[in-house]
This record gives sequence, C-alpha cells and structure tokens, in this order.
Amino acid sequence: MALKRIVILISGGGSNMMAIVRRCAEEGWPAQVVAVISNRLDAGGLALAAAQGIATRIVPHCAHATRDAFDEALAQTVDSFVPDLVVLAGFMRILGAGFVQRYAGRLLNIHPSLLPAFPGLHTHRRALAAGCQAVGATVHLVTPTLDHGPIVMQSVVPVHPGDDERTLAARVLATEHVIYPLSVRWFVQGRLQIEGGLVRQLDCASQVLM
Repeated sequence: MALKRIVILISGGGSNMMAIVRRCAEEGWPAQVVAVISNRLDAGGLALAAAQGIATRIVPHCAHATRDAFDEALAQTVDSFVPDLVVLAGFMRILGAGFVQRYAGRLLNIHPSLLPAFPGLHTHRRALAAGCQAVGATVHLVTPTLDHGPIVMQSVVPVHPGDDERTLAARVLATEHVIYPLSVRWFVQGRLQIEGGLVRQLDCASQVLM
C-alpha cells in the first residue's frame, strides 16, 4: 500500500510541523511528510524540515498582487507534491474559499482555543480578559469560514492564577504537540469519519485531551 503523502504549510518556527514529522517516523505511520511550504522566506521551520531531508518550498505572499493569485500559486506548489493531506501548522495567511474547497476533506488546521470560542488572533489575551477558567486547542477540518469546521480533537488546559499570555500559550502549545500528530495519524490511518458534520473516531478513542 502506498504511503499517504502529507504536505505541511508553515509561517514560522514549525514546532507543530516537527512534532508531526517526529511522530510519523517514530510510530511508523502509513504516511510520509513529502514537503514543507512557507509563505515567508525567514520561516525557521524550513531549515528544520530540510535537515530531515524533506523538500521545502517558499511561495511569498508579498510577491502576488491579490489573495486569489497567491492562493493559486500556493495550490500549484502544493499540488506538485500530490498530497493526500494538507496540514496547516502555524500558517498565518487566511486562505480563500477556492483554495479550501480544492482540498475539502483533506485540509487540517490547529487553532489555540476551544473552538468555536475565540476564532482569529490573540486567543489567550481574549480568554484571560473574559475570565475563562479553561482554554485549549482544537484540530479541525478547514472550511471557508475562518477557524471553523468539523472538530477532530481538542485539548483542555486549566487557567492558573497569575497566568499571562506567555505562560498560558506555552502550556497550550505543549498540548498541541500531542493532539495534532495524533489527529494526523488518525487521518492517514483512515480512522476518522464525518457524520452529520461531526468527526467520529472509529476506534472510539477519546477526542479530548484533558
């Protein structure tokens, strides 16, 4: 059986990308990360991926006059690697409906909140201001609506007295490094099913990390 081909999109340091790459190798998934693509020349994760022997590409968003033009250039680069799954791992560009629909059902994202709460930016700041007692992260299938789509897995992280954005973000990120690789593994193993707009794990494994 051919390995599932994974393409990961990043904009920064690539910690979630590396968590996926390492777990894929360590656990022997029926998959391979075939490319890491960034919209930023200075994305630190590119060097980390290259050091693992993974192909890297840069599609600078600033080189394209419109969002649609960038989306098309990005899609052509993604398609050149014939992916079974496209993973957004800290990719800090809003993708248009055409791009999202092109990869419908095989485009994953992780967001640092318990969606549908706090979509968009500054999630930890907003959660602290709202007095939330717990926060977390969400892995979801991407739809054209920002930070929306069928939820694959979530982590729940308590807010401690004295927490600020930095300390809270660090604890949430640690859980992202657990739930994102696990969600990708389930996908490539064919262990996820969408029913009525909800994602079901076929082995009845918990889809919440507490």
